[in-house]
Amino acid sequence: MTQPSGFTLKIMWLAALSLLAACSSPAEDYPPPSPALWEVTAQDGTKEGWLFGTIHELPDGVEWRTEKLERALTQSDWLIVEVSDLENSTQLRAIFAELAVSDNLPPLLQRVRPDYRKDLRLLLSEGGLDSDDFTGTETWAAALTLAQLSSKGDSENGVDRALIAQFAAVIELEGGRKQLTIFDRLPEQDQRDLLEAVVRESQSPDDSETTDLTRSWLTGDIDTLLEDDPSGMLSDPELYDALLKNRNRAWIDTIVAEADKKGPLMIAVGAAHMVGVDGLPALLTERGYRVTRIQ
Repeated sequence: MTQPSGFTLKIMWLAALSLLAACSSPAEDYPPPSPALWEVTAQDGTKEGWLFGTIHELPDGVEWRTEKLERALTQSDWLIVEVSDLENSTQLRAIFAELAVSDNLPPLLQRVRPDYRKDLRLLLSEGGLDSDDFTGTETWAAALTLAQLSSKGDSENGVDRALIAQFAAVIELEGGRKQLTIFDRLPEQDQRDLLEAVVRESQSPDDSETTDLTRSWLTGDIDTLLEDDPSGMLSDPELYDALLKNRNRAWIDTIVAEADKKGPLMIAVGAAHMVGVDGLPALLTERGYRVTRIQ
């Protein structure tokens, strides 16, 4: 997977993919961990909590915990995540199945441009699937399902899942239904853009992008996760707004309200949500908090 847009795509939908089954490859020889972590304080110096950019799946054996992170976790009274009930796979799969079906859809091969159809057939064949298997399946759901075929991580190793198991008090920002509904409500053309991106990435001769994604996250190189790419998914303003900007601005209201009522918060959401002027650090700064990168 050689195109920079792959970083974007995987970060955006890894939460949704965690609802599906995954296989995992052994960990590479990764550097010492230092994933992105920020401290959040009020103007009077009161410690409100931390922002931690997570990744929703990892290969087996990847070590991501650090002393700074462990200290922050120990001092946090509450955990805030995107989806809290990751263990209830039966319910999550039922939601996926409910949202993923529509009548009168064209065959899957007709939902990509002609120059993508040969590679889509190959991807389907490699997964033991046929275009007819997606009759009645909405394009976004087909894209997520096919993306999982080439995933080298495992949602069982997801950072969110590990943190949820560690905390007794957990606050949910979206939940599985709301998160999948975001994909379900994308305009059909945007859904087809997702499907074509999956097909593009599936033609990689090796696993270099998965390795690079993990390495970038592990070393705190979050800017790499949203590299500018004129052919990338986030070059589409509608997709950017739906999958990043609008979600962050909805979350920030919840985060601020909870910070006012509760003790220090560990806010652990996908690392892409921390990047740029629409990222959570910037939005909290706009609200008058001091946000300092400490790892």
